[in-house]
Amino acid sequence: MIVIRPMQQSDCKAVSELEKEVFSQPWSEQGFLDALKMKESIFLLAEEEGNIAGYLGMYVALDEGEITNVAVAPSKRNAGIGDRLIKEILAQAKEKGVAQVVLEVRVSNAPAIHLYEKNGFRTCGIRKGFYEFPKEDAYIMMYNQ
Repeated sequence: MIVIRPMQQSDCKAVSELEKEVFSQPWSEQGFLDALKMKESIFLLAEEEGNIAGYLGMYVALDEGEITNVAVAPSKRNAGIGDRLIKEILAQAKEKGVAQVVLEVRVSNAPAIHLYEKNGFRTCGIRKGFYEFPKEDAYIMMYNQ
């Protein structure tokens, strides 16, 4: 059974390991530790029997949220974990008075784009050459509460 809960500092090492597995430019353990110390951040963890199945992070500034990281373990994909994380972060953002949430996604990442669109995000622009390794553009996607 998947449980969604707030990420804790004790999770950061394992989260950074999953980050290395999923992304070409991963955040470090220290990056996650620093992000958790920020007052206006929300980082959620999807856990199954003590193992990390996925995570999602968002920074909040006034009435805007920026999703920074969304990852699901390769062995846990297509099980609705990303969807549950997105729904939970949007609910928590709404409670904090966030009116709009923005994120970037690789233009080639069709599964992620579909997930975001399914949850009400709409493409509103492109950041040319946003990603490295490999070099790729990013869609800017926005959600309005």
